Amino acid sequence: MSSRKKNKINPTPLFILVGGGLLLIVAAILLATQNAPVSPTPAAAFEEETYPEIPRVSLDEAKAAFDQGSATFVDVRSAEAYQGGHIAGAINIPLAELEFRLGELDEAQWIITYCT
Repeated sequence: MSSRKKNKINPTPLFILVGGGLLLIVAAILLATQNAPVSPTPAAAFEEETYPEIPRVSLDEAKAAFDQGSATFVDVRSAEAYQGGHIAGAINIPLAELEFRLGELDEAQWIITYCT
């Protein structure tokens, strides 16, 4: 009698191949969802709900006040953000300091704060 060796197929390479393929699919899905655009919510929607007693200034009103010199513009962002760019002549008072530094502002001027 001849002895034949039964060929057993080792399932390990198949599991590694399938597992690796699944990992690649999951990684691709994660990368695709990370870069998905997020639709911004208008900041005004939050501000109006949060502080309805604070009057809003339109861009046209702010521009007219700027041109006439009848308003002081206060940039309430951080000093770093202010250094990155701001309205010409604007004063930088970070929001966290505003309450304590109000005395620096001329009450006779229209004070327009901004953060973007």
